[in-house]
Amino acid sequence: MTGEARDLVGYGREGLQVRWPNGARVAICLVINYEEGSEYSYANGDGRNEIPQEFDYPPLPVRDLGNETIFEYGARAGIWRLQRMFDELRLPVTFQACATALEMNPEVAAWIKEAGHDVCCHGYRWENVSTLDRETERQRLRMAIESIAETCGERPRGWYSRQPASVNTRELLVEEGGFLYDSDSFADELPYFVPVLGRDHLVVPYSFALNDGRFLPGQTLSGPDAFLDHCRRSLDYLWEEGATRPKLMSIGLHPRIIGQPARAHALREFLREAVDRGEIWWARRQDIAEFWWANHGPAADPQ
Repeated sequence: MTGEARDLVGYGREGLQVRWPNGARVAICLVINYEEGSEYSYANGDGRNEIPQEFDYPPLPVRDLGNETIFEYGARAGIWRLQRMFDELRLPVTFQACATALEMNPEVAAWIKEAGHDVCCHGYRWENVSTLDRETERQRLRMAIESIAETCGERPRGWYSRQPASVNTRELLVEEGGFLYDSDSFADELPYFVPVLGRDHLVVPYSFALNDGRFLPGQTLSGPDAFLDHCRRSLDYLWEEGATRPKLMSIGLHPRIIGQPARAHALREFLREAVDRGEIWWARRQDIAEFWWANHGPAADPQ
């Protein structure tokens, strides 16, 4: 078997006793997946198109102008609806962003810097790294770091692959250095460490359960109310558990999807309710990683 060994035990029956900052019952991480313009397309010279986003047909063997404009909507309109929402509510955001997407829309990078959001690198482009050989993946990783450092003013400290990650990804992150964590896992509701090249490497798990990608054809969300109900019920349950076993709740968003007005309305309604509830730590992924290293990590400096 190539790659790391599987762990199906985790924190076990009793779980791990966690105390989030200020005694919060739940940590909520809002994640904007910013991929617009970096997707597969004939326009980008890929000889293939991205899977249709809002349309229920197979990828076309020619340039798909309609699908391209769905991504353009996210960069031209959807992202700024989210910007106004998060600025109004004063909520921190993690961008799982592709480097070339930020290059093509520098105003998004400017907002990230101005608002103090963080970037978890989502690749140089929105590509399947599992199809790359090790050296090519290493080159793309370094290109992405340099690009994001230029557009956003600082290098990314986290990594999230377009799924699936390759068997080389974590080793390349550790070899490169400078990363606090990756989010290439859906295995838990708390961060955990894995051994990589003889070092402790932090994983801050992500989730597809609360992800607006489920609005797309063939997925499970029938409309905005379904998304709102799913978020509410998840928070209600985690809130109850949080009296004794606080957890992390990740909400995955895409400007081209959740940025549509009705869907954005449902998101805003949930966020306003959650803010009013209180006892929530609204945290960027970098904040969570730094907290975990400081409170649950080995004595060695992760830098």
